[in-house]
Amino acid sequence: MNRTHTTNPLKHYSLTLLTVATVASLSSCTNYNPSLSEKAARFRVSNADSQTAEAQENPDTVSISFGIYTADKPTTLVKQLRPLLNEVEAEMSENMGKPVKIKMKVANSYEKGIEDIATGKVDFSRLGPASYVEAQTTNPNLSILAIESKEGEKVFYGIIAVNENSHIYNVEQLRDESFAFGNELSTIGRFLSQQYLLKHGIVASDLSRYEYLGRHDKVGTSVGLGRFDAGALKEGTFKKLVAKEVPIREIARFPNVNKPWVGRSGLPEDIQAQLRKALLETRDPQALDKAGIGRFIEGSNEDYEPIRSAIEDNARFFE
Repeated sequence: MNRTHTTNPLKHYSLTLLTVATVASLSSCTNYNPSLSEKAARFRVSNADSQTAEAQENPDTVSISFGIYTADKPTTLVKQLRPLLNEVEAEMSENMGKPVKIKMKVANSYEKGIEDIATGKVDFSRLGPASYVEAQTTNPNLSILAIESKEGEKVFYGIIAVNENSHIYNVEQLRDESFAFGNELSTIGRFLSQQYLLKHGIVASDLSRYEYLGRHDKVGTSVGLGRFDAGALKEGTFKKLVAKEVPIREIARFPNVNKPWVGRSGLPEDIQAQLRKALLETRDPQALDKAGIGRFIEGSNEDYEPIRSAIEDNARFFE
């Protein structure tokens, strides 16, 4: 059978390839900037100047920038997260005794979102686990402020879905079928789903074809429309699509570490401490519910070792 795909599979992708030198060799696949560490050094100077100028113009307001990338529609992300950011603003303003304003910056790709936090173009960011691993490898001085949680757990699930009327009921039946992945840097949409397929005896060459569609909602919608036989997406998006009567059903699931909220390198200690405190103490049920979060809990770099392992293991999927 003729097997085709439309995207370079990054066959030799591993954790060590996430260093600055090797990212350059992958730029043709991801358009990722190979000189983030150099940008970070330059930005520390320009950022200090811009913050000083802003403070002189409005000395009573603490202005902080928050970064997010488009795992779902940009408008959806803003609606989901703005109420929560408003709560964080209010909490910080009360604790600091001065107004706090959080400006939201939506990057149009995973790569740009990773670059923004790794080079300090935003003060803090919400990252997917694999994106955090890449950003932290590029800039080890990033700090985890808190981890999203539901019911106090650090784990949520990715889903492998098929069309509601599909003849496929288990992963082993995916041989010679088509598959939709998410973004090439997505934890669920790429690394964990490919690791799961590999553990069940399915590698890239076993699929009739595969593509990276960029977003979880696009994966689910495409499977529902019959454009692909199966696809990988996060559980939250899967449930939303099912609620909208997109004809998809689950055939497998796998665990993932919840998203970290990350502070940039060089973020002033008082701002970092207040951000962490505000996130961990936020209890507004409506704001948290809109963001799909139960609450925030403490986390560390070690929580993401399973993701590093999945990235290191990824080349085997393409052998």
